[in-house]
Amino acid sequence: MAIQSGEEVVSKKIRRTYAKIVRDLDEPGEWWYSPERANHLMEFAENYCRLIQGATGPVRLELWQKAMFATIFGFVERPRSGQSVWDVPRKYREALLIIGKKNGKSLMASIVGLYLLIADGEPGPEVYAVATKRDQAKKVWTVAKQMAAKSPSLRKRMRLLTHELICDFNDGFFKPLASDSNTMDGWNVHGVIMDEIHQWRNGGALYDIMADGITARDQPLILILTTAGKVREDIFDAKYDEATLVINGYEDADGYKDERFIAFVYELDKREEWTDRACWWKANPALGTIKKLNQLEAKVERAKKNSALVKNLVCKEFNIRENSSETWLTLEQIDNPEKFSVEDLKPRYGIGGVDLSSTTDLTAAVVIFRVPGDDRIYVLPMMWLPEELLDQRVKEDKVSYDLWYDQGLLRLTPGNKVAYRFVKDWFLEVKEKYDIYLPWIGYDRWMAEDWVDEMRRHFGKNSMIPIAQGAQTLSTPMKILGADLTAKKVIYNDHKILRWNLTNVSCIEDSNTNIKPCKSSNPRKRIDGLSALLDAYVVLNDKYIEYENLIGG
Repeated sequence: MAIQSGEEVVSKKIRRTYAKIVRDLDEPGEWWYSPERANHLMEFAENYCRLIQGATGPVRLELWQKAMFATIFGFVERPRSGQSVWDVPRKYREALLIIGKKNGKSLMASIVGLYLLIADGEPGPEVYAVATKRDQAKKVWTVAKQMAAKSPSLRKRMRLLTHELICDFNDGFFKPLASDSNTMDGWNVHGVIMDEIHQWRNGGALYDIMADGITARDQPLILILTTAGKVREDIFDAKYDEATLVINGYEDADGYKDERFIAFVYELDKREEWTDRACWWKANPALGTIKKLNQLEAKVERAKKNSALVKNLVCKEFNIRENSSETWLTLEQIDNPEKFSVEDLKPRYGIGGVDLSSTTDLTAAVVIFRVPGDDRIYVLPMMWLPEELLDQRVKEDKVSYDLWYDQGLLRLTPGNKVAYRFVKDWFLEVKEKYDIYLPWIGYDRWMAEDWVDEMRRHFGKNSMIPIAQGAQTLSTPMKILGADLTAKKVIYNDHKILRWNLTNVSCIEDSNTNIKPCKSSNPRKRIDGLSALLDAYVVLNDKYIEYENLIGG
């Protein structure tokens, strides 16, 4: 209610997450919300946990903290007849909190760690505060130890040792753990607290080991708490991208789904919002209470006067990831559900664009066209994937390639790489099926010359237009494409793969404000459809007058 009314200013990702939670409350299915289970954690926090580090007294959770804890601990498997809500396991196995610094992450992590150790009803719970470096791993664990030391009730139930908290009554322990892949296999993990993963380098192996360690428990929990950071293409980016896929999938019937994972992403929706005081709460829900408002105001004012301070400010305080690249467009700019029929529009001339993969990437091709009296750009996309790699790509990318194949949005080619003749055949299919003449097809100038020569034999010796992939060539067409997408002038039949590719695009800007797409090494962030579309846009920009004359525009 507070989010819907505007009383709580939140990011778009938080709004989507809580809209999903409300739907799950109103329409329970396989999962059931138990107020008793949710309140048990919160009562533990406020009755037994104590503030530390400059504050005293019992913990008092804020509304946003209660909402997050209630979600993680309150949703359970639907009880069968005669079962108590205490007899069924929790829904969520993993929770991610991305939030600005100084919003109380360590306090929340310590509460959860202590609860999993002492109050979760788990026999022999093994709970770990984990990081790639021991000092970081000990940070949350030390806060938990200090919290337990200040609480007479908790002190009675555990032994506070130098490197371990031990509960004799349930044979449980809570300890800090730094990465050592040689000694960490084979554990029976009930709870994992992963703190500040934005600092982790080569963190994927550590995450995988701990994730594998929870499989033997009925209701384990991995809790990840972090701000944004400067380490790119590591575990933070992987989890952020997974969170984005999940959150976007809430409103997309064909989107990525993982009902065991929940993400709370507090961030600015746009980088420029850092100067807008009203937006600061999007990344800092505890601003004015746990986090000091006057201190943030002072930091912002200093950054306004010294541009060198801006990157660190927006990264640490507002969760804009520090990088040489920026997110190109928002989901709202990309979304366009409008559909069209080629048969109804009867286009006569189109422009092609293609991005041929080398190994495991998608191969993508598009035909774009306009019709007289209409300033919109219509897009026919097609994607290809090697048949032998389909299952691997579904598993590793966690993307619904198999579903897209069933829907006809993706074609499979024999073997373990795409044979380019299938791309040629598709362009011929478009030409013959829809009677669309393709005078020009844009392609990366480094593509296979044999394929280019074959295309020229079918579409004419001047049909293939090589495109340099640098910012000087791509910048203006990319800016035009971005403006057209934002204005809803690009009609792509809500093609799910192209839409997904567009959401993955970041861009690099040079000193002359020229931009070009930034291709990530993360296999989940494929942009091949955008590359093909952009090549077509380069041709459209260069041949605009000729194309207008052809279509009679």
